[in-house]
Amino acid sequence: MTILVLHVGDGKEDYLLEAEKEYIKRLKPFCVYKSVLIKEEKLPDNEENEVLIAKALEKEAERIRQKLPKRCYKVALCVEGKQLSSEKFADFIKEKQSEYSEIAFIIGSSHGLDGRLKAECDFRLSLSEMTFPHRLTRPILAEQVYRAFSIIAGKKYHK
Repeated sequence: MTILVLHVGDGKEDYLLEAEKEYIKRLKPFCVYKSVLIKEEKLPDNEENEVLIAKALEKEAERIRQKLPKRCYKVALCVEGKQLSSEKFADFIKEKQSEYSEIAFIIGSSHGLDGRLKAECDFRLSLSEMTFPHRLTRPILAEQVYRAFSIIAGKKYHK
């Protein structure tokens, strides 16, 4: 199984990158975990122009589509997505693992994801009702994927 994480924007915070790397290392016995950077569209500082934001999201969505494998299960991470407990997320991974060789998780920029791209995805996932910086999403997702595979394998990590 390959887990592909397409993320818009580069995380520059070393501590977040180290946390993600730690879980990617732990995931090696369970899956291939790839983190793929998608270039973030630049907007003027403090720009809240909805038209400019929508155009930026469209451009980012096109870059994401170019990196998506042809046959994968696509999961958009977004606030309106469904929340799953760790156990339900493990069930979700296990179910998709039997049907697909790749699951692609898509993390947008601080402005989110293009609506059409979200509609093209097979599932929408929310990690929490709380709001997190989008760069923090990568290590949180990596940890939850590790937790899911640990649950599937019956390991003690989840306790």
